[in-house]
Parts: sequence; structure tokens; C-alpha cells
Amino acid sequence: MTKKMVFVDTSLCTGCRACSVACKAWNELPAEKNKLITSYQSQKGTTPKTWTYVSFHEKYENGKMKWLMFKHQCYHCEDPSCMKACSSKAISKTKSGYTVVDYDKCIGCGYCVANCPWGVPKVDKTTNKVRKCTGCIDRVENGLEPACVSTCQPGALSFGDRDQMLKKAKDRLAEVKKTHPKANLYGDQIMGGTTYLYLLLDDPDVYGVPASPAAPVSLTLWKDIIHPLGGIAAGVAGAAIVLGVVANAVRGNYSKRLEDNAGVESHIDGEGR
Repeated sequence: MTKKMVFVDTSLCTGCRACSVACKAWNELPAEKNKLITSYQSQKGTTPKTWTYVSFHEKYENGKMKWLMFKHQCYHCEDPSCMKACSSKAISKTKSGYTVVDYDKCIGCGYCVANCPWGVPKVDKTTNKVRKCTGCIDRVENGLEPACVSTCQPGALSFGDRDQMLKKAKDRLAEVKKTHPKANLYGDQIMGGTTYLYLLLDDPDVYGVPASPAAPVSLTLWKDIIHPLGGIAAGVAGAAIVLGVVANAVRGNYSKRLEDNAGVESHIDGEGR
């Protein structure tokens, strides 16, 4: 299967939140008690039972208010820090580009939660398993669109082959920039490239997301430098031991040591007698 992509055109989003409802319906996720956060936003972040939600952002410029919406869910990075951090190898990448969790392997350690730049995955305390958006991989692999895409009425969500969606996003960006000079694409240049690509009308920080998300330095140091060097060091140490044994054998050190030991034992036996 070719790599897929969901293009999120925030300039078309009306904040109806049908995507969140469709996600819950398809994945059989229960409703949760929420509260007003700001504007029309009632969800603060993802939870084990809410995998996607819409945030509302009001920005005032030149006496006018800009109302900006942003759909949050797992971004399904090409180089996911959650997968790199997973201690039980429960997280993997599919050929279609999605980052998925094997619940049978997940031990609920929470390393993925701590290392995701967006804090998307969450551990379900009742099952001790991490839960997050699956990208509707079960639908995608059977020729269907993700549930959120299939229900989006204003056409803010598009789904297709990665190359096709990238072209659509760039063409749309060129059009939107005519009226919104700050418009930009969010996702194509971060974390190896994300499966969810956004067209934003303003800078990422206005939407409450990091402009340049990256894996924590501590994780990169451990996984890419310290851990591999540790393995190399162990290998070098093992090789040195083997070489030392071989060298001693070639030099006859072991034979000489056996002879010396035999001589000592004979001497001790002679004194005993």
C-alpha cells in the first residue's frame, strides 16, 4: 500500500466538531464529561477516550477578530519519538504511514506520552494501555477514508495518496496566501514529515502548537548515541577478551601456567611427604 495523507485545510474548518463525533462513533469511544475551555472549545486535550478534538483561537488585529480552528489528533510522524521511546516495542509504522500501538505488547510505561512533542498519547489507567488516534487504519486498509474525513461537511479534510495530497496542499496554499500572507503548511517539514498535513492561516503558535516540534534531546542522545555506543563498547570488550585468550594461547602462556601450577603442586606434595 502507498503512503497516505490527510490534508487539513483550516481555512475551511467551521468548528462543527463532527470529526470528533465520527471518531468516537467508529472507534466505540464513550462520551466524557467536559467543560467550557474558551470560545466554543470544550475539550482541553486528547484523552484515552477522546482521540480528536477541535480547538478555537481568537486573534485580534487592526480592530478585527480572526477566528481560527485546529483539529488535534495523533500526527502519525514519519520519525515518531513515541516509537523511539517505547520500551516494549509496542509502537510501529505501517506501510501506509500510520503510527500504531500493539495493545498486547503495551505495558503502559508512559514513555511515549512523555516524549511526544504534542503530548498526544495517553495511558488508560483502567487497562494500563496507551490509547491514541489510529488514523482509522482498519478503514484505510480496506479502501475507506478515515471516519473524520468521511464526515467533514465543509471539505476541510481530504484523504489520498501522499504525493497527491502534498500537491493539493501546495496549490491551496498558493491560493490562500493571496488573502492571508501568513498562511503556511504545518507538518511537511517536521518529525520526518507527518501523515496529517495542515494549512494554517497564521503562525503555529497562534493555534497553540509548537512551531518546530522535535524529539527530546535526552531521547535522541540515549537512542541514537549512548545506547549504540554502549553496544559497540560491549562488542569491543568481548572481542578484546577473545583476542586476549587467543593471544595467550598462541604465546603458550596457558601451557606455561599449567606447568608452573603442576610444579607448585608437586613441591607442596613433596613437602607434605
